[in-house]
Amino acid sequence: MEVILPYNWRPRQYQKPLWQYLEKGGKRAIAVWHRRAGKDDVVLHRIAVAAHTRVANYWHLLPEAAQARKAIWTAINPHTGKRRIDEAFPPALRETTLENEMMIRFKCGSVYQLAGSDNYDSLVGAAPAGVVFSEWALANPSAWAFIRPMLLENDGWAAFVYTPRGRNHGSTFFEQHKRDPDWFVELLSAEQTTVFTAEQLASERADMIKEYGPEDGQNRYAQEYLCSFDAGVIGSYYGPQFEKIDAEGRICPVPIDPGYPVHTAWDLGISDSTAIWLAQVVGLQMRVVGYIQNSGVGLEWYARELDKWDCRWGEHILPHDAAAKELGTGRTREETLRSLGLRRTRILPASSIGDGINAARLLLARSWFDEKATERGVNCLRNYRREWDDRRKAFHDRPLHDWASDGADSWRYLALANLRSDDEAMTRPIVYDDRGIV
Repeated sequence: MEVILPYNWRPRQYQKPLWQYLEKGGKRAIAVWHRRAGKDDVVLHRIAVAAHTRVANYWHLLPEAAQARKAIWTAINPHTGKRRIDEAFPPALRETTLENEMMIRFKCGSVYQLAGSDNYDSLVGAAPAGVVFSEWALANPSAWAFIRPMLLENDGWAAFVYTPRGRNHGSTFFEQHKRDPDWFVELLSAEQTTVFTAEQLASERADMIKEYGPEDGQNRYAQEYLCSFDAGVIGSYYGPQFEKIDAEGRICPVPIDPGYPVHTAWDLGISDSTAIWLAQVVGLQMRVVGYIQNSGVGLEWYARELDKWDCRWGEHILPHDAAAKELGTGRTREETLRSLGLRRTRILPASSIGDGINAARLLLARSWFDEKATERGVNCLRNYRREWDDRRKAFHDRPLHDWASDGADSWRYLALANLRSDDEAMTRPIVYDDRGIV
């Protein structure tokens, strides 16, 4: 059976610039397109052609593996009744198809792997020659930092296809590269393509407002159809606070004031990342001067990172579970940190997430953030949101646990610590019992 790629598909008129850029060997592409514009159709067929032009690994990453399976692997094209992957990758070209692993090995030797970018460091095998980041605005931004060196070494290409989700790394990425001659960067709203009529768009807007409510519905429509970066993140806990922070210009250079101690607030991960905020309290202001996050490293790594800062340390705020003894060492993580030189630790009592979120909102009202040193942490706070129940068409009363959670959790601890601007924290007597500091 002769198969001509792309298989039974041709790019629509508005899709041609992206297709032609990649077809001619372009290495970096950003396509901020509206909902149902066919973003993943373009990149799926592009991977099919690339895999039979250069034998290599090709990765297609969505924010989570479950989302990848639902949106790509098992998704059916309603116009044809066929699976999307079968349309892009005809079975006649395949050697094996591994359903559980969402992997296809082609007869030519190339491999297609669909996965979640939330576990980017678990991807194995030879470095890829092409990577697609679908729904990049919802993905873990650390994934690109991890994968980029592989593509540089392998002379590979990357495509980022997404709709906006507020002012986060997706908007920053777009702004950083839109004038870069080495990148293809394009934003297409539904008003610029021929996918929907004006009547269909008006109906969709009305339905979203009815489903999500006036504010969230309008924001969702503006994001998904108008490709607006200014619409708030749907279900965001701190959206209104960051609207005010942005309007008042409180994300700017924030130098360390040597007259005040720098406090840290930790979210101590085990399987997740560990996230640390660094801040000074000056009068009524919380001046946030840094943010550190990593995963897969021990507490020694974080202690070394803090050693690089030229400052006077205040308190190191730890969550309540830092007092629990670890099975492997018999020591608490607070004891480990103290042995590494972090002497003035304080363990917070357990509290509800709701109380912490309320405290976090109050703290945001008086906070200033260093624009460079806290960018990653600010992205976490902007994207910290309630979990949506699509069956009930309502938000859960719990946060969505994703890449933004660690930074948001450590911010809650900073807020609950109730730090003050005088040096009381530096002179407070340290009282011990058999659990550690009281």
